[in-house]
Amino acid sequence: MGEIEQKPTPGSRLGAPENSGVSTLEQGQKPPPTPSGKLMSIKIQMLDDTQEAFEVPQRAPGKVLLDAVCNHLNLVEGDYFGLEFPDHKKITVWLDLLKPIVKQIRRPKHVVVKFVVKFFPPDHTQLQEELTRYLFALQVKQDLAQGRLTCNDTSAALLISHIVQSEIGDFDEALDREHLAKNKYVPQQDALEDKIVEFHHNHIGQTPAESDFQLLEIARRLEMYGIRLHPAKDREGTKINLAVANTGILVFQGVTKINAFNWAKVRKLSFKRKRFLIKLRPDANSSYQDTLEFLMASRDFCKSFWKICVEHHAFFRLFEEPKPRPKPVLFSRGSSFRFSGRTQKQVLDYVKEGGHKKVQFERKHSKIHSIRSLATQPSEVDSEVPKQSPQSASLMFGEGAESPGGQSRQHGKGLNASTTAATATSAAEDLGPQSGSQASPAVRKSPAGNRQADGAGQAPPEEEEEVVKDRTQQSKAQPPQPSTGSLTGSPHLSELSINSQGGAVPANVTLSPNLSPDTKQASPLISPLLNDQACPRTDDEEEGRRKRLPTDKAYFIAKEVSTTERTYLKDLEVITSWFQSTVSKEDSMPETLKSLIFPNFEPLHKFHTNFLKEIEQRLALWEGRSNAHSKGDYQRIGDVLLKNIQGLKHLAAHLWRHSEALEALENGLKSSRRLENFCRDFELQKVCYLPLNTFLLRPLHRLMHYKQVLERLCKYHSPNHVDFRDCRAALAEITEMVAQLHGTMIKMENFQKLHELKKDLIGIDNLVVPGREFIRLGSLSKLSGKGLQQRMFFLFNDVLLYTSRGLTASNQFKVHGQLPLYGMTIEEGEDEWGLPHCLTLRGQRQSIIVAASSRAEMEKWVEDIQMAIDLAEKSSGPSPELLASSPPDNKSPDEATIADQESEDDLSASRTSLERQAPHRGNTMVHVCWHRNTSVSMVDFSIAVENQLSGNLLRKFKNSNGWQKLWVVFTNFCLFFYKSHQDSHPLASLPLLGYSLTIPSESENIHKDYVFKLHFKSHVYYFRAESEYTFERWMEVIRSATSSASRASISSHKDTHAY
Repeated sequence: MGEIEQKPTPGSRLGAPENSGVSTLEQGQKPPPTPSGKLMSIKIQMLDDTQEAFEVPQRAPGKVLLDAVCNHLNLVEGDYFGLEFPDHKKITVWLDLLKPIVKQIRRPKHVVVKFVVKFFPPDHTQLQEELTRYLFALQVKQDLAQGRLTCNDTSAALLISHIVQSEIGDFDEALDREHLAKNKYVPQQDALEDKIVEFHHNHIGQTPAESDFQLLEIARRLEMYGIRLHPAKDREGTKINLAVANTGILVFQGVTKINAFNWAKVRKLSFKRKRFLIKLRPDANSSYQDTLEFLMASRDFCKSFWKICVEHHAFFRLFEEPKPRPKPVLFSRGSSFRFSGRTQKQVLDYVKEGGHKKVQFERKHSKIHSIRSLATQPSEVDSEVPKQSPQSASLMFGEGAESPGGQSRQHGKGLNASTTAATATSAAEDLGPQSGSQASPAVRKSPAGNRQADGAGQAPPEEEEEVVKDRTQQSKAQPPQPSTGSLTGSPHLSELSINSQGGAVPANVTLSPNLSPDTKQASPLISPLLNDQACPRTDDEEEGRRKRLPTDKAYFIAKEVSTTERTYLKDLEVITSWFQSTVSKEDSMPETLKSLIFPNFEPLHKFHTNFLKEIEQRLALWEGRSNAHSKGDYQRIGDVLLKNIQGLKHLAAHLWRHSEALEALENGLKSSRRLENFCRDFELQKVCYLPLNTFLLRPLHRLMHYKQVLERLCKYHSPNHVDFRDCRAALAEITEMVAQLHGTMIKMENFQKLHELKKDLIGIDNLVVPGREFIRLGSLSKLSGKGLQQRMFFLFNDVLLYTSRGLTASNQFKVHGQLPLYGMTIEEGEDEWGLPHCLTLRGQRQSIIVAASSRAEMEKWVEDIQMAIDLAEKSSGPSPELLASSPPDNKSPDEATIADQESEDDLSASRTSLERQAPHRGNTMVHVCWHRNTSVSMVDFSIAVENQLSGNLLRKFKNSNGWQKLWVVFTNFCLFFYKSHQDSHPLASLPLLGYSLTIPSESENIHKDYVFKLHFKSHVYYFRAESEYTFERWMEVIRSATSSASRASISSHKDTHAY
């Protein structure tokens, strides 16, 4: 019967086992039965310019031919590729995978079908196979030669230098020039020859696989990377070009991008004859019309472009292949076309599961053989992602390229394949790292269990977790200097976010942690944090190490000083190194402000660098790693702490000036738009993992940490212990310093929090005014004419604001109204309104009804609002108007205000955090509270300042077998994950608000000591500490973030810690 002709594949010729993992099949599926009948021969032109003939049945669908090509190449990630050919009207079209081949290719003997890259992912690190990256590199090479990939001379020379390195190996000038004379990579190559040779000299020792990786790293930053232009005209008749990418639809004038419509903004795509129509979601801040119209050359051109848009949307945005529409009974209207094959998420999940064997392949043009080892285990992600060379890292930023768009995949319908309307539905809320690529990073469930990837946001809100600060969606290139980064996306699982690529962000992109350059953030898809296969198992190693450590509790207290000091030094370096270096390159900051900030941080950095060395030397002696014979005298830490705290008192003058620096910086931001933009761009860098103004207060926070450590040491040691006297003296010294700075600390924390909240709010005129104090923020449901609608409330000592997530690019919260607290009363209204946990807030001009998510939440709000009302009554009178322009709202609670007319669809549509222009506002504490439906108070923030902790933990997922060692930092209600303490920025983060902290039960089969469990909905993480002391400390600080104490208990707490 008719079967596809079985030809020897490149892998089988080299003795590799046959690969049965056809790329477009789900796990466990078998290839569809091949139709019987007459065979026809089709010539396929591969990316290396060779031609292969394939025998397929005439009635076979296009998918059979694509699968045959992928099998021939032993290509696992074949879903990124497609087959294109000229149809009978000489229009280049993609082979439809569902239609019979014979109906598409009329004269197969006279047609050469090209095998090319069809879908260009936002981040090349998502390509896990070396063969896939090799084919992508061949595509880049082909696009360069054809003039499709345009770039400046420097970028072109750098790209060609990597191609030459992969083809002929290490630099040899005579060989280079001979090779360049025989091979033309770009049309005007002769003028670039000297530059190419110069760059090639820097790639010595680079393997072909590494060259492919570097080539893609540079190419993906170019504006024309993966772009195929489709000529069109706008309504005014101006000639333009349309293109589609992973982010959405792009508009070019010539080869210059002039506009972009992200998938999140597109409500419907359709075509009518020659007209291509884009219907946008309503946006009050947009100047565009509701529907955009473009005129193309013919209906066939228009339909061809519409099809590829449908396919890009489905591939990058959906969880799974869209289901076919039911056939109409009588007649159909419009096109029945739909995307066929696996989505990118399904491809990534399949490859991560390792359900395939890595095989060998040959590089046609390379004199160096790149062989994928058959012995390599699928879990060894490191071997698949080459290191990035410093040379290319420093040059990558020259081309102003757009970071590929964040693919926030979502559950829901794909583009409705109707001729009159193709609807792109963003069904699920996009919360995620951050991917990052565009990614902010929402979280994805990995097929092996409850693992999640903080990369491109692809999970509905209830499935998100770690927020990777995927600030990859930034719209500005960051300096090539210190590596930086930032989430993605949703406050659930983001990659620092896990940055996502919503806009033109060459700098903050998602890189695998295995890559050296920090230009990007770890790709959520292959992150060691989210893929337990990426890190070696450490059980035996850790057990052996534990047995060798001292068992004295004082040792672990001293070790906590060391681990937190490392984090504190990194925080200081954000100002003294990263921020100062960036400031020196741009003339955005006044000299007076520079002289106020940096001279007061540099002495502290120098002092604490020496302090850390002394602590680590003492710990080495204590552990017996050196001078093990000198035992008892070195099993102490009080003398080191006393000496350095006395030294720190001499730097008190610098500490006093930090509050002045914070005020000066905020005033400068208010008066200078240029400085404001500069600081905002710096906050987008991955190294700035917290708000910038938070780092200015770190030295004051650190004093409190020393005080807590010394209190624990004094409590542990008996009065006759050799270390007790020094510890008590050091405690007295630090207590005096804390008392002196207590008032300043309280004032500055409130000042910093008001300015941070100001960035999250729009519609506010004067939030930061003297005397205003922040009390609580959180999510409540407000009752209106349309029922209960989620709103974000902000409580201050004089006013209560309520807001909603606005339809803005930055995901800020739009103020709907304000309730002055002067004269307000609170009534519990469960009986009256029939709503659980319901409150009626009656002001002098307006009353509203709100409902909390739980009884405990309601009690917190009642307590804080009543306290705020009491404070307002004692003040001089009504508060000033806050809103920039809002008339008094005199409507009763059961009338819907204009502001409340927003539908929940509109609100959910605004949650595509992976495609924001300003993603850095996407995983702040306000957004975490919004998504987790909870609240947090200023008292909680103050306690969080005290409860900071760093150290190594072993992490395990619910269904994984082994433990991974990570460096973990707890601060700001969040766990930040690093591969090691030496990393300059976190790879991912996990906001803890809403999580439950427990000890694993017997039924969970975690047969290890010192294990605690974090649980939120379906997400479960296990963490393992090295000792009983560190276990108790992690439990203590995490509990402070997962459950806020009552105000009464907090008061007593703050009395004992006068801070």
